[in-house]
Amino acid sequence: IRKDKDEESLGGNNPYAYIERNVVLQEARIFQQTPINPRKCTEILTKIIYLINQGEVITTNEATETFFAMTKLFQSNDVILRRMCYLTIKEMSKMTENAFIVTQSLTKDMNGREDIFRAAAVRALCAITDHSTLQGIERYMKQAIVDKVHSVSSAALVSSLHLTKDAFDVVKRWVNEVQESCSNDSIMVQYHALGLLYHLRKKDRLGTSKMVSKFMKSGLKSPFAYCMLIRIASKLLEEDDAGHDSPLFNFIESCLRNKHELVIYEAASAIVNMPNCSARELAPAVSVLQLFLSSPKPSFRYAGVRTLNKVAMKHPSAVTACNLDLENLITDVNRSIATLAITTLLKTGSESSVDRLMKQITSFMSEISDEFKVVVVRAISDLCQKYPRQHAVMMNYLASMLRDEGGFDYKKAIVECIISILEESTESKESGLAHLCEFIEDCEHTVLATKIIHLLGREGPKTPNPSKYIRYIYNRVILENEAVRAAAVSALARFGAQCDDLLSSILSLLSRSMMDEDDEVRDRATFYFHTLQQKQKALNSVYILNGLAVSVPALERCLQQYLKEPSSEKFNMKSVPLVSIPDGEPKADL
Repeated sequence: IRKDKDEESLGGNNPYAYIERNVVLQEARIFQQTPINPRKCTEILTKIIYLINQGEVITTNEATETFFAMTKLFQSNDVILRRMCYLTIKEMSKMTENAFIVTQSLTKDMNGREDIFRAAAVRALCAITDHSTLQGIERYMKQAIVDKVHSVSSAALVSSLHLTKDAFDVVKRWVNEVQESCSNDSIMVQYHALGLLYHLRKKDRLGTSKMVSKFMKSGLKSPFAYCMLIRIASKLLEEDDAGHDSPLFNFIESCLRNKHELVIYEAASAIVNMPNCSARELAPAVSVLQLFLSSPKPSFRYAGVRTLNKVAMKHPSAVTACNLDLENLITDVNRSIATLAITTLLKTGSESSVDRLMKQITSFMSEISDEFKVVVVRAISDLCQKYPRQHAVMMNYLASMLRDEGGFDYKKAIVECIISILEESTESKESGLAHLCEFIEDCEHTVLATKIIHLLGREGPKTPNPSKYIRYIYNRVILENEAVRAAAVSALARFGAQCDDLLSSILSLLSRSMMDEDDEVRDRATFYFHTLQQKQKALNSVYILNGLAVSVPALERCLQQYLKEPSSEKFNMKSVPLVSIPDGEPKADL
């Protein structure tokens, strides 16, 4: 197939990017040739799997024909070809009504001497088996579950778990074999066996409790199985609303002393996620997580700091003991760990450490992704609520962060944080508005620009020197798009309605916008100009400062309905549902 340079650059090194379904299905006829060409047949099977995963539709007849041809490939003992056969069977099993035609070949492989084929054959066989044909292979599945070859046993257990969706009653009869596998020496077999056993018994509350008690006493060799047992015990604790004196809780706490780090972390995570846990009950888990902070493995350091971050949301005092270790992680080469460490410190640190923490934050903000930057800003926002006296310090840092590079979500988080500070702190209002005015001079995001302009219109007239904000707002009328210009016109009108000494200047600016190329900007400017000209406080209050407290979508629907059914009566605004406006939220300008 001929490709130009553009197609070649888009396709990259994918050798299957331009294959066609019909051509591949025609090539599949080579399966019936003798002798079998393993290399060529493997390539064709790969193409078929690729097409299926790309969403290509293969009809029932085409799938059935390919299935019949594939039965010939079982004559070859080529390992790669045979494994590709198993994969293709699983992918095409739902496309043909005659998938059972390969059952005999798969059963033969499943019970054969080649261990390398047996596990894959089990998985493929279970993929094409339904409730009606499952009893035919039930004997083989029971044998596979307790097979001495670990890969075969694991494959049988996992496949049995999938079969429970359609044949739960049949699989439940294999419970004795599953219990036997729970004592297997293999780590994965024991894990898979416990998972299947729990799935078979989870609707039986008493049976599940007995199962957990049994393994709590006898113990398990697999750390993965231990993790699952901890999760099952946690769920039982939550369902029973049992206290922390329960044997289940004692078992989970005892797992904190397990020799496997995986089990220790799972137990600690289970304890900190339990509802109604006091700081005293959290202490053992927090101590273990603190040890993870100094682990040489990045994955454990990350797990420890991430879990402590969650604990700090509800119990910051419980994490305070880890602050020294958390501070050491601020310089961690893994910036994800460093971000979580700094956000955790922001939740647990003292008021005296705020300035030092903010300096450390700004030193590495440029090295992390926007996703983590947003996390940091939200932590700063929480800190602002915790220590109101530090607003001025944090406002300066937030302003410098606002000038740095970043995407919309990052900038939005900073703007919202600054707005929350200036709304709570009278002392920080003017400095916060000044920082936001500076930001909109180069703001690329329309949503943020309109949000800030609306805030300036609401808060600016209340400041000692409101005239200094007029220049910033009118610059937006000259330089920005129509949405921002419309918001700026509304903000100017609010200054005119509340500041008598600025009214003549506002009227002059609004008159210029009455010739704007955008109809909404023109309409707003005209409406506000004539309203302000009346110099009546009542009109200003109703039409500029307060606006209409109705639901805009509801108003639109009511107007459309009114136009569809012409009436001699005037449209009644009282028929429009009111919108509930939370305290502190601006009302919509109409």
